[in-house]
Amino acid sequence: MILQKNQIITAFIEDMNALGHGVSRIEGFVVFVRGGVTGDELKIKMIKVLKNYAIAIIEEIISPSPYRIKHPCAVSTACGGCAFSHIDYQYEKELKQKFVQAEFTKAGLSYMVVHPVISGSSCEGYRNKVQLPLTSDYRFGYYAPKSHRIVPCADGCRLHPAIFDQIAQTVCTFAKEHQISVYDEATGLGLLRHLYVRIGKETGEIMVCLVINGTSLPHQEQLVSQLLAEYHDIQTILLNINQKNTNVILGAQNKILYGSGHITDRLCGNLFEISPHSFYQINHDTAELLYQKALQLAEIEKADKAADLYCGIGTIAITAAKSAPNTQIIGVEIVPDAIENAKKNAKRNHIDNVSFYQGDANDPRIADCQVIIVDPPRKGLSEALIQTLHKNAPDKIVYISCAPDTLARDCRRLFDAGYHACEVFPFDMFPRTGHVECVVLLSKVKEKLD
Repeated sequence: MILQKNQIITAFIEDMNALGHGVSRIEGFVVFVRGGVTGDELKIKMIKVLKNYAIAIIEEIISPSPYRIKHPCAVSTACGGCAFSHIDYQYEKELKQKFVQAEFTKAGLSYMVVHPVISGSSCEGYRNKVQLPLTSDYRFGYYAPKSHRIVPCADGCRLHPAIFDQIAQTVCTFAKEHQISVYDEATGLGLLRHLYVRIGKETGEIMVCLVINGTSLPHQEQLVSQLLAEYHDIQTILLNINQKNTNVILGAQNKILYGSGHITDRLCGNLFEISPHSFYQINHDTAELLYQKALQLAEIEKADKAADLYCGIGTIAITAAKSAPNTQIIGVEIVPDAIENAKKNAKRNHIDNVSFYQGDANDPRIADCQVIIVDPPRKGLSEALIQTLHKNAPDKIVYISCAPDTLARDCRRLFDAGYHACEVFPFDMFPRTGHVECVVLLSKVKEKLD
């Protein structure tokens, strides 16, 4: 059968991918069906037919999959943020375990044991941070997949606390009443770009940050007064200055309109200061489980010196230092604001066996560390750092990653440098999305499975 655009056929969904699309094979030809679920029998319509695959949409569900559930969000299909909002959560975790296994197999490491996905307390309301673009008619929402077209989300998003939507609505209403212009990416004109809100899961403290294409916001004192009157948990309000024609959300400069410019949250029993530019895991409860596993694997208390690379505000380093008071720990992070947070956090928690340094992860101070913990961005480790780890030969490397593909790639590279691993522990840091976090222990001595 030769498939054609707009053709309508019956298909059975055999599998799913990380985008939440069903996978069907029509006489051996792969068709990705938006919204399809493993086990569905569907009537589908081809919307794009390429040389090696086709993309289709659902015209009719003939027989639904046992994994299919009702969409809890009216705009989830258009938004694309919840790739798995239409499937049973247990099946979602099984899919993610399979996705991780596939990446390691692709890297030539098929013998690696990928454990079942571990998750925190809830798959809804877990996000402690949101960055919302605004429309020209003063609505907030999310970008549609692979675009900068904003999908308004008037009824709110189930992945973050409801108060985020309430604050966003207040800001949008205020901006409309005072005719504060909204930024237009096409022209580079307009003032109000994004609304950025953060909350401490344990403390309840809220940060509101208005990203603007300017240096001040009209009626800003009035807006501050209104936000503080309506939302008593707001601890700080800031303007973030971003006057560049860029897709990057935050600019380099912050102006404090109210409060200290940061909030605090308690994680793994320690209190952490968080500023706008600082990295902080978006899912508090799952982050605690992830860090506990990472430190269990690291056994830092058996080392004289250890390092936490890409340390952010010091969450892992400080937690490790507290559990291993006789071990000297260093943290390295390239973002200056995060390092300042980290230093304050060490003092705040009365930790004196940890030191923090601003700079590239490939820092000469890690030369004599027996244990290295890395938690890099999605692109993974640089070749320079891989070579440094090879040269320094620490006893253990604990690798935390939000990207299974680059994790598997880097494990392959570290194996070539004499390291060994046999287990992958996935954590569902981002329920209802296609993302999954993992931790792997690499050591100079081949570990045995329990």
